[in-house]
Amino acid sequence: MILLSLILCIFASSSLRLVAGHASIWHPSMYGFNVTMQTFSYDNRPVAPLMNMPFSQWWFHGHLAYPPHPEDVFELPAGKNVTTEIACNKGATTYFASSEGGNVQDPNNPNNVCPGSPTSEYHTTGLSDVKGCGLAIAYKSNATEVQPDDFTIFSINQTCVWDRYTNFAVPERMPPCPNNMCTCAFFWIHSPDSGGEQNYMNGFQCRITNSTSNVGLATSKVPRRCGADPANKKPAAVPGNCTYGAKQPFYWFQAEQNNMFEGTYSPPFYTDLYNFKDGAQTDIFQDSYASIPVPGPNQTALPVLAVPGATTPAATVSASVTPLATPTTTPAVVGNGSTTASAPTTTGSSTKSMCKRSASAFSRRSLPSTDRSSAHALLARKLYSMTRRSRTLNPEKRSELWRPF
Repeated sequence: MILLSLILCIFASSSLRLVAGHASIWHPSMYGFNVTMQTFSYDNRPVAPLMNMPFSQWWFHGHLAYPPHPEDVFELPAGKNVTTEIACNKGATTYFASSEGGNVQDPNNPNNVCPGSPTSEYHTTGLSDVKGCGLAIAYKSNATEVQPDDFTIFSINQTCVWDRYTNFAVPERMPPCPNNMCTCAFFWIHSPDSGGEQNYMNGFQCRITNSTSNVGLATSKVPRRCGADPANKKPAAVPGNCTYGAKQPFYWFQAEQNNMFEGTYSPPFYTDLYNFKDGAQTDIFQDSYASIPVPGPNQTALPVLAVPGATTPAATVSASVTPLATPTTTPAVVGNGSTTASAPTTTGSSTKSMCKRSASAFSRRSLPSTDRSSAHALLARKLYSMTRRSRTLNPEKRSELWRPF
């Protein structure tokens, strides 16, 4: 009996430490920003994990009835970084004044996520074991109307959660929000090396600022596991199996409305494993791609970028494809494998000559693979632009336009 009591005490003590170690984003624009341990009949603070719950409990953390003040809005400047605060306790953030325990920030390490606790308290064995987190947006000003497939991940930080001050890059082409208000959410799933199968979601009011584009986001799709996965005996990535473009967040290990069905010890992560590149997700727009092949484990073709005059998505596709793996056959990949902007375009006869040389070089496969990719990217952009122009010309002019090819 004494032994049983001792075991129960140890278990209770361990459980309390884990509860203290869960993490959340913190900002007054959050739903449930002022929810405490006593607000619900169970621990439903923003830092509490979500697992095996019905939809009404895990969706927005069950905090839709605890909205922020209408004037508390998280502003997301298009094309810039935005800094968030992530911590195990609101008292460890600059918003400690409304925390139950007051200010618990670490004066010696103001970037500490969980002051006074080991890294295991926020579910990691070290920086190499963090699995990233994401910010998602839904272009609906009323959060109660948002459904799971309305969210699109627009920014990833692959070293989250590690630092309290965590930066997220906002894509430059984000369109403005309806009624100057969108609904956003923070999503995180941690490594199985330190903790159980748990999800984290926190919704908040947001708006895009400095917007210069009116191109909408593409319909978000379910991410696919396509990166190198040695833990599951898949050492090589399969780029053709990736989901490209706008992707939904992970909804996993709940009692209802999951879109991920991975096992207990193989959770989905906001990393290259699911083609979530670190930083702004710049290929999420309706005009980002000319074509996206149907993904599959044996697919070798890759997407073709189609954004006339824009260079940012080109860099995104390059970053999306290159780090994963090099297929055995030369795919229709856009970009040159770097993270720099795409090749500059020219006009007149020089453009025609360049396109013809590029097409010839690519078809002969006489160039290194990276150069062939650059040639193909240039040719794809040129053909797309010419196709759009030809629709506005009469037959004689259209014939003249295509004569060099």
